[in-house]
Amino acid sequence: MRSKKKKEQLVDTALRLFCHHGFRAIGVDTILAEAGVAKMTLYNNFGSKEALILAALKKRDEEHIAWLAAETEARAAAPEDRLLTLFEALDAWFAGGDFHGCPFLKASDEFDNQDDPIHRAALEHKGHLLGLIREYAGAAGAPDPGRLAGEIYLLVEGATVVAQLTDDRSTAARARQAAEALLAAG
Repeated sequence: MRSKKKKEQLVDTALRLFCHHGFRAIGVDTILAEAGVAKMTLYNNFGSKEALILAALKKRDEEHIAWLAAETEARAAAPEDRLLTLFEALDAWFAGGDFHGCPFLKASDEFDNQDDPIHRAALEHKGHLLGLIREYAGAAGAPDPGRLAGEIYLLVEGATVVAQLTDDRSTAARARQAAEALLAAG
């Protein structure tokens, strides 16, 4: 396996394991065994488990925001409809067999010191998510896109947390109903 391919395999494996089990529960040896790479691959490319976690979170952030935008925009061509179709995309994520909750919420919980780079990476992802929602609120012509985005963001996060905690996959549909009421109220 080429070095770049080994590095990607290591990040992909670590991300899958972190999403499923959490960050502290998975040791380096488990990641290396699952990825089929040597310990030197980890240390040559990342230097530490923490740096690997950061690389995995960065990849997840980029992929998740891109996926959410693509799913939302594929479901609604009109900008004014995208705030609601966000919840359809969430519903698809929750219903998927690989939903184990939000890895960024797990990371912020396991690395709860706000100065920790892993905690900051989790916050950065949440900022990207809020930014996407703010973009949709602005494109929809909301009089105060920031306020509306903040309210929709709370519904998105709430649906995600409840789905993660309770394994209730209907939370996105219920959050969509709340968003509909919010949008109707103006």
